[in-house]
Amino acid sequence: MTQLLEQAFSEAARLSELEQNVVARWLLLELASEKRWMETFADSEDLLSDLADEALAEHMQGKTKLLD
Repeated sequence: MTQLLEQAFSEAARLSELEQNVVARWLLLELASEKRWMETFADSEDLLSDLADEALAEHMQGKTKLLD
């Protein structure tokens, strides 16, 4: 565990039981959300690559224009 995380847990340990549960629930929800994002991006890697290839091909064919 990093020193920063240890410091955060140490500070959280000083909170009331109710506040500790709020912090814990928030942290668990954030970790679950991050996991879902990582899985979503991992599952869409091929699709994103295909879209990037398509965009580059259109650019090479002169079908795009620069934005200001």
